[in-house]
Parts: sequence; C-alpha cells; structure tokens
Amino acid sequence: MTIRDLVILGCSSQHPTRLRNHGAYFLRWNGEGFLFDPGEGTQRQFIFAEISPPAVTRILISHFHGDHCLGLGSMLMRLNIDRVTHPIHCYYPASGKTYFDRLRYGTAYHSTIEVIEHPISEAGVVQDDGAFKIEAAFLDHGIDNVAYRITEPDTIKFDKEKLKAKGIKGPLVKELEEKKTLTIDGKTVTLDEVSWVRPGDVFAFVLDTRYCQNAIDISKDAKMLLCESTYLEEHKHLAASYQHLTAKEAATIAKKAGAERLILTHFSARYRDLSEFEKEAREIFPNTYVADDFKRFPFAHQ
Repeated sequence: MTIRDLVILGCSSQHPTRLRNHGAYFLRWNGEGFLFDPGEGTQRQFIFAEISPPAVTRILISHFHGDHCLGLGSMLMRLNIDRVTHPIHCYYPASGKTYFDRLRYGTAYHSTIEVIEHPISEAGVVQDDGAFKIEAAFLDHGIDNVAYRITEPDTIKFDKEKLKAKGIKGPLVKELEEKKTLTIDGKTVTLDEVSWVRPGDVFAFVLDTRYCQNAIDISKDAKMLLCESTYLEEHKHLAASYQHLTAKEAATIAKKAGAERLILTHFSARYRDLSEFEKEAREIFPNTYVADDFKRFPFAHQ
C-alpha cells in the first residue's frame, strides 16, 4: 500500500521564525503528491524532510499572499531541473493569473516540464479525473482565496464470510465486481449481497479566512481538516483585523463540519509555545493536533 500522510514542511504565517518556516504542506495519497501553498524555502524543506521533490504531482495555491506562494517558482524550477516526466497540475484562483505567471517565469530557464493550469473562477468541482475529485470554495480574506476539498472514489469492499458461504473465490470475485451478478451452482449472486461500499476519504484545506459558512461546508465530514489558526482567542481582535481565525474558531468549524481530525497551522510569530493552540481548540473539538515543521500525520486507509 502506498504512503498516505500529511507532511508539514512549514507552519508559520507572514514570515519565517527561528523555529518555523513559511507554510507548506505535502499530502501523499494513493501514489500522488499534493503540495499546498508552498511558501518561501519550500524546496529546501523537502530536503530536510527527506522527500524527493519529484513526488509532487499537483500544486494547489489558496491565494497570492507571499507566505502562501513565494516557493512556487523555485519548486517548478526544481521539478524542471529534475526533468519529471509526469505533468504538474497547478490550481489557483483565476484572479491571480498575473501573479502565477510572474512566479512561474520569474527567472530564465529552459522549460522541460508540462504544467497544466487550473485557474479557479467559481466554486464547485474543479476537476474529477477518476483518481480524485477536487472541489473549491471561496473564503473571506479580502482577496480571492480558495479552500480545497479532495475526495477519493468510493471503493467496493467484500465480506469474506459471505463470499465463502456463496462459494465465490479467486477470479470469480473479480468477475462479480465487474459484472455485478454471478451464477454459481445454478444460483444467481448479486454484488450487493456480498459487499458494501466504502465512501472515499476526504481531505480539506482551509487557510487564511475569517470564520464563515463556506469554511464549514467545504470541510463537511472530512477525515482530516488542515485549518489555519493564526491567533489564540485572547488576540481575537487581531484575528478579526487581519481576517484570520483563532484556534477556537477553527475548532468550531471542525465540529460543525463533522470532521474526524483537525490539524491547526499558520501560527503567528508572536507565539513560541504552540501547546496553547491545541489546548484551546480541544475544549471544543477534542481530536485536534498542532502542526510543526516536519511533523507527519498519518492519513490511514480503513
């Protein structure tokens, strides 16, 4: 089975600190690599995380504030140097096309990679290629800012005891899955009799926003929600002023969305000890964890 986890390459907001790099998040899932909001220094963070940059297959930009995109150009250049043969899909708010081009073509180099752009101008399904469905929602941050929801396809799971009782084994299992019905020993067996549908897992990404309904909706029933919590509740006035969330607000979003697990990130440089974020959020949503550079969160398949 392929690796399924979320790797925190950086979790600082606005600017790096001695302990935390600009934000960047790498999700390894079903053989693909989703890189979210590569801030300054992301290329180097891959080295420290001991992950090969060519593992990236898709890059998703929420918005074009510097701490969420300054690493985009260097990452594309690195993938170009590595001469990756797979296409690199890039998703970003369409209104930031000028910024995307400036970052992509900010230096002189001979392009060898295929970059497929997905500019997003409206909410809804951005892409559904059979491997994943990617959906977008616009947040409240004073600039076009996209939250992402990624869903894998539903899968058929067989009940081994029921298969055994029906005398179905080996190649017959595959035949039943493909044809939906199978005749064995003169009796017809339907797929529904011996199997059940496992809904595909959902990963939600909500960065830089005021508390809003769209953040809740895009996170509905997410197995893992990665959400900003730039400030603690004692600095709620700063969160409101800069259009960000507190840990308490992020936890409320996770609770109302029915998420399974919440990962907090994008911390203001004013905080050195991040344990208070976890403590504050857990009062509302117990299954909360704080991000930290190079921390890994399993995204286990069940």
